[in-house]
Amino acid sequence: MSYTALYRKFRPAEFSEVKGQDVVVKTLQNQIKSDRIGHAYLFTGTRGTGKTTIAKIMAKAVNCENLVDGNPCNECETCKSINAGASINVRELDAASNNGVDSIRQIIEEIEYPPTEGRFKVYIIDEVHMLSTGAFNALLKTLEEPPSYVIFILATTEVGKIPVTILSRCQRYDFKRISIDTIADRLRELCEREQIIADDKAIMYIAKAADGSMRDALSLLDRCNAFYLDEELSFDNVLKCLGAVDTEVFSRLLRYILSRDVNGAINTLDEVITGGKEIRQFVADFMGYLRNIMLLKSSSDMADVIEVSSENLKLIQEEAKIITEDEVIRYIRILSELDNQIRYASNKRVLVEIAIIKLCRPAIEPDVSEIMGRLEKLESQVEKGITVSINNASASSSSGASNATNEKVVEKVVPKALPEDIKKIVASWKSIVDAIPSKPLKSMMLNTKLNITEENGNLVIAYDERKADSNESGVIKFLLAEDEEINKLKLLEDTIENSVGKHVNIIIKNVNNTDTGHVLDPRAEFKSNVIDNLNFQMSVE
Repeated sequence: MSYTALYRKFRPAEFSEVKGQDVVVKTLQNQIKSDRIGHAYLFTGTRGTGKTTIAKIMAKAVNCENLVDGNPCNECETCKSINAGASINVRELDAASNNGVDSIRQIIEEIEYPPTEGRFKVYIIDEVHMLSTGAFNALLKTLEEPPSYVIFILATTEVGKIPVTILSRCQRYDFKRISIDTIADRLRELCEREQIIADDKAIMYIAKAADGSMRDALSLLDRCNAFYLDEELSFDNVLKCLGAVDTEVFSRLLRYILSRDVNGAINTLDEVITGGKEIRQFVADFMGYLRNIMLLKSSSDMADVIEVSSENLKLIQEEAKIITEDEVIRYIRILSELDNQIRYASNKRVLVEIAIIKLCRPAIEPDVSEIMGRLEKLESQVEKGITVSINNASASSSSGASNATNEKVVEKVVPKALPEDIKKIVASWKSIVDAIPSKPLKSMMLNTKLNITEENGNLVIAYDERKADSNESGVIKFLLAEDEEINKLKLLEDTIENSVGKHVNIIIKNVNNTDTGHVLDPRAEFKSNVIDNLNFQMSVE
C-alpha cells in the first residue's frame, strides 16, 4: 500500500477530533442536534485551519443514520459511502479549477432531484472566491431559496473577494489560527502513534513554524521525519531540515551591527545564503531573536517566557547588556518593514542587504522623534515670547556631540506705547485693522466706524449704548464676548504690537455709564447691563 501523508492519514472524521475550533464545532453540533440546520454556510479563515474537514464532517452528520451527540457514527452505510468519496449526495467542487458558470448550472440542474439516500444533498464549494462573476450571479437565487433537502457549504481563504450578495445569504463562521500549544499537543499525540521520537523543543519549533495551520504542522513533521528516518528528531535536526539559522549566527550578526561593521554583517548574510538557508525565514528568525532580547531588557522575569535552551539564554542575556532598548526596537521595526517587502520581491537578497546597512548606519535613517521633540521645544519658547538663536549647529552635529545646538535664550522686552504713539496708531487705524489675522473680526471692524481715542496712555474705544448703531453694537458685543479659542482684544493688541513694535493696552469705555463712570476692562468679568442692552438692540434690528 502506498504511503499516506500525515495530514491525510489523521484527518478528523468527527467533530470531537477537530482541534482549535471549539466555537464553530459547538455551534454546528447544536444546530444538528436541535434540527435547526441552515441552508447555506460560509467557512472563512487561513489555510489549514479545518474548513473543508468540518464541511465534510457536517455532510456526514446531517445524513448519518446513527447520530451520536451531534457526531457522525462513521459506521453506517451513509457515513462509509461519504468517507470513501462515493456518495452521490455529497459533492465537493474546487472553484479554483471549476470557476465558470457551467459548473454552477450543473449544480442547479442536480438539485431539482431529491436525494436517493439520506436526508440532504450537500454541496461543498472550496475556494469559492475564485468563481467568476457569471458563476456568482447564477448561484445567487439558488443560494437564497434552495430546496429543503439541499445544503451549501462555501469555504474560502479570501472572504473579501466574495460579493456581499452572496455573504448576506450565508451563515458565516470565521476559523481562527490554531494556537501553538494546541498544535504541539496534536503533534506529540501523532508522534506517539507513529512511533516518531522527537524532543519537545523540536515539536514546539515545528508548531511555531506552522503559523497557526494544523495541516502545515503535519506536513513539516512529515518532512523532518522523512529526512531523519529512524533517527531521533532533535531541535538541531529540525533547524537543518527547515533551513533555519542557529542562534550563534544571530549573535555574531548583531555584534557586527552594534560595532557598525558593514563588511562583517554582509559576510554573515552571505554565509547564511550560501548555506542554503531561506532568506525570509532568516529575517523572521532574526526578528524573533531580537524580540527575546527586548523582553529580557524590559524585565528580568521574562526568562521563563523565552523558549530557548539554557545555553542560548545565556548568550541572549549577554547581548541584552550591550544594546539599548531604543536600538533593539528600531532594529525590530526595520526588519518588520523588510518582512513585508520581501514577501513578493523578485530579488530578496538586495532588500535584506539594504536593511542590514540601515541597521549598521543609523545616520542613514534619522530619528524623526528626536527632531520633532526639538521642534516642539522651540515652538513653545516662541509662543512664550522668547527668542531663540541657534549657532554653530553644523559644527556641533559634525562633531557628534550630544548637544547639537547652542541655544541662547533672551526675554523679549516690548516697550509700552506713549500717548504720542497711540495718537499715531489712531491716525493709521485702517492699516492696523487690515493686518488683523482673524477674518471675522477684520471684516466687522473695517465696516464699522468706531470712536477711538487716547486716554491716560491707553487706547480707548468709546461707546454710548443709547446712540449706537447696529454695526457698532455688533462690534462691541463681538469684542466683549467670551471665547475659549480666541481673545479678540488680545488679538487686536498683538496686531498693533506687531505693526508698531510697542505694547498698547485697549479698553472699552461705556460713556453712558453714569452710575460708576468707570472704564470697562474686558479682561475682567463683565457684569453690567451693556450686554443685555446690546442683545435687545440686536433682536429689535
